[in-house]
Amino acid sequence: MNYPVWQLGFPGGILIAVVAILHVFVSHFAVGGGAFLVISEQRAYARDDRELLAYVRRHSNFFALLTLVFGALSGVGIWFTIGLVSPEATSTLIHSFVWGWAIEWVFFFVEIAAAIIYAKSWDTLDPRSHRIVGWIYFIAAYLSLVIINGIITFMLTPGTWIQTHGFWDGFWNPTYWPSLVARTAMCLLLAGVWGLVTVGNSPARDRIVRWSGEWILAGTVILPAALWWYFAKVPAASKTMMASSMTGVVHAIRGGIGFGVAVALLALIFAIAKPRWMRTPVIAVMIVCALGFMGAAEYMREFVRKPWVVTNYIYSNDLRAASIDAISKDGVRKNANFLLSDSNQDAQYGRDLFVLECSSCHGANGYRSMKSRVVGWDADFAADMLSHIHMLKGAMPHFAGNDEDRAALGKYLASLNQPVNYGPITAANKLQVGEQVFAIRCGHCHTVNGKFRPLRGVFENAQPDQVSAMFPVLDSMSPNMPKFTAPDDQAQALAEYISHEANRPLAATEKPEARLPGVK
Repeated sequence: MNYPVWQLGFPGGILIAVVAILHVFVSHFAVGGGAFLVISEQRAYARDDRELLAYVRRHSNFFALLTLVFGALSGVGIWFTIGLVSPEATSTLIHSFVWGWAIEWVFFFVEIAAAIIYAKSWDTLDPRSHRIVGWIYFIAAYLSLVIINGIITFMLTPGTWIQTHGFWDGFWNPTYWPSLVARTAMCLLLAGVWGLVTVGNSPARDRIVRWSGEWILAGTVILPAALWWYFAKVPAASKTMMASSMTGVVHAIRGGIGFGVAVALLALIFAIAKPRWMRTPVIAVMIVCALGFMGAAEYMREFVRKPWVVTNYIYSNDLRAASIDAISKDGVRKNANFLLSDSNQDAQYGRDLFVLECSSCHGANGYRSMKSRVVGWDADFAADMLSHIHMLKGAMPHFAGNDEDRAALGKYLASLNQPVNYGPITAANKLQVGEQVFAIRCGHCHTVNGKFRPLRGVFENAQPDQVSAMFPVLDSMSPNMPKFTAPDDQAQALAEYISHEANRPLAATEKPEARLPGVK
């Protein structure tokens, strides 16, 4: 709350993701491609392979253009976007690892100089000196990865840094080594994939394609074990997130596996077995699949941190965990330096709170819109739900603010939709209305017969009046449930629906848990 919020009209994390994934995709090629160039050059001289040497020379120009221009600009773009979208977390990364960044920038400067010299000195340096420049580039590029990897993995597993705030305690964190091995494997894979781009119609085309394919397969052979090692080291809460049924997680896991397998199969079939079949359309598909794999992996790395930017230290909405109690006690206005509203009673104040606490992940409309998530919520229900918001699937931070703040934000959330008009509730439509009320009041946390916090075990053999008798005391039964504020006719419809669903015969595919965990 120490900085103004950059309002984009959509969650700022999306912009960070687009810039960062493209940058990481190219930057890993910048590391692996450096080794690919100098080893290929060495191979060409050792075998007196002039066609391979001509290819390496051509590829070095493409390599320098892509990595130095796009890579450097997108790297600056990452700093620009994270500094505006998540300034508190960016400040923490800079201040905690200032010497790490300084060392990495020195390596990056060496990379730039060596890459330019390597690409432009084919006719002016002798072969041995030229390869030395290539090795200097690769070593500097890899050492950049070594430094950046420590800072990136720190965000998920800060380890004892939380207590000590020591540089090395954060840098040598639990996921450092498995992540470094996985990223090294990805560098090898991408070196081979991008190596196919400049093959052209060289007389040694099949030989060069097969050589690139060997790099791709080397990366894909190492990656599964490295990723298994990495995810074995992530915190237990992150493993729970990975095992959830959230749509984004499911798509990322399936997509990542699918894209990774596709790259391996395309390399095996078109590069190793039948290199003459490796043509432009296949190369384009391989690049897209490799980008998809990288994107899925980076999405999962980001997602399993939720609700944190730095685990147990800074939340995804850029609030420090240590500040939540003070904000909840004194209110947001006393702690926020930038608000558009003049008082807590302004209609604008609720929107200010939404921008401060929700807009890093949600928009009012559009992508991850809150409008679609709060259909049917009245202001009181919304305000009460904010007290339990961190319980909704575990991906959201605690709400920071006092009762007045909750009321203001609850009012704003309720204003995003018109009240639901069920019309007269009769015996004919009671179950249908009850299902709608369940989706609004209960469905964010429960199912009746599904696998997500099912209610069947609690209400099996219960009549509607027995179900409705529990509604007034729900918040006292569990501190994680909001007060039940629905009108009587909606409460009756909800009780009828829960009783009906909890007692109907189950289909073969419906296998809920016998009892809601924690309820006796």
